[in-house]
Amino acid sequence: MNPSSGPELRDIHLPPAPSWWPPAPGWWLLALIVGVLVFLLVRWTLRRARERRWRLRVEAELDRIASTHAAQPDPVRLAADVSQLLRRVARLIEPEAVALRDDAWLGFLDQRLPPAQAEQAPFRRGAGRALIDAPYRRADDPATSALDARALLDLAREWLAHALPRRSARA
Repeated sequence: MNPSSGPELRDIHLPPAPSWWPPAPGWWLLALIVGVLVFLLVRWTLRRARERRWRLRVEAELDRIASTHAAQPDPVRLAADVSQLLRRVARLIEPEAVALRDDAWLGFLDQRLPPAQAEQAPFRRGAGRALIDAPYRRADDPATSALDARALLDLAREWLAHALPRRSARA
């Protein structure tokens, strides 16, 4: 018997390489987290785009009102159009604003301005006061001709800039 020559042994057979399917539980968890993050990102992006379109539509409507007034000055129509636009926007921001009248309505508008400007109450004591009675006056009324259209439009722009929600409060 020759010690150097032993039994005929075959080499060790390795098991097959692990399959990529089914993945380990950690990969399932990672896929779930990535899926949720992608869903939230798409939802956030769509909401921001909708808010941006809404904001641009409102600002375009105010620009249309201003250009209509510049082409055909009519203080009664201007006050009515600005009042209607602010009411529609306020209804979307806070539905209870629809029921507000007179000084309560002007107070609501003042509250949506920046604190420094809200203290001056430009709606209750300034150009915004025209929103209450100017839409109901006759065009030949002397108080109607005293309406400061530029101040009213600037005040409406300022209010829209601060009142329109930056983040969606609506679901």
